[in-house]
Amino acid sequence: MGLRRGLAALTVAGAIVAATAYAGPPDRAVSATAASAPATDGKRVEGWPVRSPASVGLRGSALRDGAQVARRRDSTCFAVVRNGKLVREDNWQLRRDAPREVYSITKSVTSTLVGIAVRDGDLRLDDRVARYVPQWRGTASATVTVRNLLANDSGRFWSLQSDYADLLAARSRTAYAIGLSQQHAPGTAWAYNNAAIQVLERVLERSTGMGVARYARTRLFEPLGMARTRFITDRADDAAVFYGLQTTCLDLARFGMLQLGRGKAYGTRLLDKGYVTDAVGRPSTPHNAAYGYLWWLNRPGLLRGATDAVDAQGQPLRQVTGQLAPSVGEDVYAALGFGGQVLLVDPTTRTMVVRIGLPAQAGEEAYGFVDAATVLSRAVR
Repeated sequence: MGLRRGLAALTVAGAIVAATAYAGPPDRAVSATAASAPATDGKRVEGWPVRSPASVGLRGSALRDGAQVARRRDSTCFAVVRNGKLVREDNWQLRRDAPREVYSITKSVTSTLVGIAVRDGDLRLDDRVARYVPQWRGTASATVTVRNLLANDSGRFWSLQSDYADLLAARSRTAYAIGLSQQHAPGTAWAYNNAAIQVLERVLERSTGMGVARYARTRLFEPLGMARTRFITDRADDAAVFYGLQTTCLDLARFGMLQLGRGKAYGTRLLDKGYVTDAVGRPSTPHNAAYGYLWWLNRPGLLRGATDAVDAQGQPLRQVTGQLAPSVGEDVYAALGFGGQVLLVDPTTRTMVVRIGLPAQAGEEAYGFVDAATVLSRAVR
């Protein structure tokens, strides 16, 4: 029960997502392992300086073992970066430059886009969403804030049917999400609410004056050199900000460098340090110690899974306390996506573990936070 079962339940529910989402570029498949770990110091791979594990204080055997686990779990790429140096990279089935689905890792990117807009002065976290969504004015949703959407305690309506079927089938996912009702008072209940998060598409568009796909490209992807990354859009041309990102392992590592730099990477500051602290440095809500602003945290305390059973007030029927991965530090955090998509970041050792792959099938074990944390704990000297 508890968090692990909740995350497992999300995998089952997320099969609906996999069935309806873009499956990836079929013309990029290769016949076997396309690339193994870079072996030569001093080389560069897509701009990344390559170093041996030993030269940056990591155990090469642990990284090899980690890559083998990733390959057995149907991964398409696996990478480890320390101090901005690429120390392990593996690609299977697809070329390293082929964008692929990362599902809810998208949420962490969306959080970052909100942070950029905050730094630019386009919006504030305590703005009421109704400022950008007039339909909510004078309703029970009138006091929901941008911060509530990021913390997943907005109290907006949630059900498996709504979040994993009806939302995906909607011509405009944003319009569908906006039109749902208020289920609980803002701030009183936590839910892994895809529809509520999708409302951030309207918030960003109205506050910045720019479509989210374009905004992400010009304000985040291009400054970080994430040349293989893009948002998909629905039939109404709304960017899917809760799951619709396509990217690569090495582009995700560039995204992670922004978090490691506390909002600054490659000489460019995109986020205020305070926003990074709020997003990944502490829980955003008392209802879930493992959640920041659309990022998963390794903080100990009351834990909530994606689809834990709740009562009529939105409170968990069973409380679980603990930590996602006790083998690593409390300050470790991750962007996670359906089927085992992982960007794990350790700010203390400045190490990242990245894995993208095929979603686990029924009865198969999915890659996850703990697997990436195990690589980290065994590799750091």
